[in-house]
Amino acid sequence: MKLSVVIVNYNVKYFLAQCLLSVEKARKEYQQKYGQNLIEIFVVDNNSKDRSCEFVKKEFSDVILIENNQNVGFSAANNQAIKQSNGEYVLLLNPDTIIPENSFIKILDFADKHTNAGGIGVKMTDGNGVFLPESKRAFPSPAVSFYKMFGLSKLFPKSKRFGKYHLTYLNKNEIHKVDVLSGAFMLLRKTVLDKIGLLDETFFMYGEDIDLSYRIVQNGFSNYYFPEVSIIHYKGESTKKGSLNYVFVFFNAMIIFAKKHFSGKNAFFFSFLIKAAIIFRAGLSVFKRIFYTLFIPLSDALIFYAGFYLIKPLWENIKFQNTVHYPKEYMMYAVPSYITVWIFAILLSKGYQRPFDSKRLFKGILSGTFIILIIYSLLNENYRYSRLLLITGTAWAMFFSWLIRAIFTILKSKYFSFQKTKKEKYLVIADENGSKKTDKVLKQFSETDFSVLNIPEYNFDKIKSMVKNEMISDVILSVNKMTYSEIISFIQNINFINQSKAIAYPGKGFIIECHSLLVSGEIYTLEDFNLNKTDIKIQKRLFDITFSILLVLLSPVLILLIENKKNVFGNILSVLRGKKTWVGYIESKKNELLPNIKPGILNPVSYSVSDSEEIMKINQRYARYFHLTDDFYIVYKSFSGIGNKKL
Repeated sequence: MKLSVVIVNYNVKYFLAQCLLSVEKARKEYQQKYGQNLIEIFVVDNNSKDRSCEFVKKEFSDVILIENNQNVGFSAANNQAIKQSNGEYVLLLNPDTIIPENSFIKILDFADKHTNAGGIGVKMTDGNGVFLPESKRAFPSPAVSFYKMFGLSKLFPKSKRFGKYHLTYLNKNEIHKVDVLSGAFMLLRKTVLDKIGLLDETFFMYGEDIDLSYRIVQNGFSNYYFPEVSIIHYKGESTKKGSLNYVFVFFNAMIIFAKKHFSGKNAFFFSFLIKAAIIFRAGLSVFKRIFYTLFIPLSDALIFYAGFYLIKPLWENIKFQNTVHYPKEYMMYAVPSYITVWIFAILLSKGYQRPFDSKRLFKGILSGTFIILIIYSLLNENYRYSRLLLITGTAWAMFFSWLIRAIFTILKSKYFSFQKTKKEKYLVIADENGSKKTDKVLKQFSETDFSVLNIPEYNFDKIKSMVKNEMISDVILSVNKMTYSEIISFIQNINFINQSKAIAYPGKGFIIECHSLLVSGEIYTLEDFNLNKTDIKIQKRLFDITFSILLVLLSPVLILLIENKKNVFGNILSVLRGKKTWVGYIESKKNELLPNIKPGILNPVSYSVSDSEEIMKINQRYARYFHLTDDFYIVYKSFSGIGNKKL
């Protein structure tokens, strides 16, 4: 056996399918040249909940599948397969990768000619064709890590001193000896593994590739960066790298590496540096979340207040001949109260949900004004200030809150822009049959209006021209029409175009786009649902309790707006006792893989749904993308129904 391919999978079924399809093509091409039965493929599944094992057994019967009943970690899972492998070489391969058909021929030929090679890595780009610098790295010594953590490596990428972490001073298109290879694609000589040992299982996830690379060099072998093979790596599909959990897991792996390989003082300094980086990165992550959440609401509040601050003296000058007519309490209490109601109403109308939508924004402000006018009519005459000021302030609030979002849209802000209203255009490179099947998947899962243009053949210049002239939003490449080599080459060579690139599998019913997934008949894993997260469950429960208490306090007024009034207090008690929730799933006879929540008084839609497939989609969408504002909006929209006896 020449090669053993080892893939560790955890809840990325369709990325695994794509990877295995490309591996099978590469195996077929190698074995056609050198003979049959030279390459074996292992998949080690770490207790996935997305039916990965069932899928592999059905679609890839010749793959050697190892099923774990728990997540044993990346290192331990790889070692399980390596111990059973028979190949002269072992390839560690991530499931979220695509390799070209000639990859095994090229890299094994290079390995055979370089007998001192203990490990070989390749050139990697992400799903948009952007080069991944971790394709080649240096050992993370305290000095190298310091330059990386504090941004010096970015400031001076061509410096041999400061740019050492990712070896940015080396040409990414040339072969080099390097210190560290990426575990996403790592070819290892089996005799070297026999000498230095397998992956260190102390590393649960991350750091094991650095440790293994280090031991290869320490034992007199070399690691090579080999860019003549170029692959796509959908970086971070199994683990979302923007999360706080990633920060802690990754940097903890670095501490393990330091304690294992550095001497006393260096290990202490490196550990201190890593812990400082954890605090800094975690703090930065929390600050960014708070900033992106509160920036627009606070901006709105300042804009609203500024409006009254400017309009009030003008009105006093016109109406009351330049006298200060309104008491100071007006700006101290009344205006902040208006602003609070508006902000809350915009929140209920999903006006702060990204991407922003002007209709939701205006609906929120007008709803808030309506609420203020109702409260205004119930107040003592001494507290009834000018309604004209309020209406003028409403107009100010609508225009300038819209304007600030419009400015961010013009500046192409990622976080604060309006959503696109133009029709989406997909360019599909496929034959007629493949195009029809791709169109069917898009219609089932795309939530935007779109049209599809087709090119029946792979023509780079024609594609480039159409992307520019036809205002294309996504380019979809069909594997039925193109080879993996062509797909990888296309994605990497057109990465200067901002459009997303996707790969369609018409015969198998799914499309993978950059870091997202459109799947026909996909059954999501529990890990993918927001409603399965503990902090989200706590937020939902707090909303139920808070809203129930508000209903009791405001019941003399709100009861007039509710149908089936006799059931309201029974529902409130059921929610407070934890037997029901204000918003739950639509009842369905079909068995669905969804997080468990209590039966709901209301459901995510205000209309009747009878089709079981439609019910499943609505429930899955609610659970998967749940945000606290969803329950606010649903209760606000369906308030009259909170007296429902059952769903």
